[in-house]
Amino acid sequence: MKRNVDLNEISDGRLYSSGDMVKADCRDCEGCSACCRGMGSSIILDPMDLWRLYTGIHRDFTSLMSEGYIELGIVDGMILPNLKMAGRTDACPFLNENGRCSVHGCRPGLCRLFPLGRYYEENGFRYFIQTHECRKKDRGKVKIRKWLGIPDLKSYERYILKWHDFLNECEAALETLDEEKTRILTLYVLRSFYETAYRAADDRGFYEAFDTRMQEVREKLGMPA
Repeated sequence: MKRNVDLNEISDGRLYSSGDMVKADCRDCEGCSACCRGMGSSIILDPMDLWRLYTGIHRDFTSLMSEGYIELGIVDGMILPNLKMAGRTDACPFLNENGRCSVHGCRPGLCRLFPLGRYYEENGFRYFIQTHECRKKDRGKVKIRKWLGIPDLKSYERYILKWHDFLNECEAALETLDEEKTRILTLYVLRSFYETAYRAADDRGFYEAFDTRMQEVREKLGMPA
């Protein structure tokens, strides 16, 4: 989801790499779960998020939809799933009665990232710290790589960039399509990358499966490799 804002208004004005230290450590949140409530449809899921949830809690796309954990929304013209906030407190469906994440080990990428954000550049992206999003005012310093807790972070970052660039290409293509062809494209992408489960045993297997699907989808849509 694109955000057309001045970086200086939402951050400390600096960009970071995964090896940099930033003030993001919330010290186990200490009972705070504010960032897990009232987020609307902003926690958009990428394909790896669905795979992680499948391996972690054994629920596929269909189960997550039917049980009310996720919903579909329009993001820059594409149909993408997001976590479905629910209940009187408008909370994440995976937040337990003690205000703790029940899927912390397989939580989505945007949850791992918070309170950081990604700033996309021509050939990659860097990280920035969102200075107004987290309620904790005494956050400790932590290396971004450690904060994310993602094995083989370089492969993950390459995957994120591939997905980001692909969605941008789809968005550009939508400007040339009529309503029916737009529906066909968006549903095809949803089915190819989300509805069809990944049966990979580990992260490496997921990346390989994702790359295979990406190649097949690009060929089908006539996109350059």
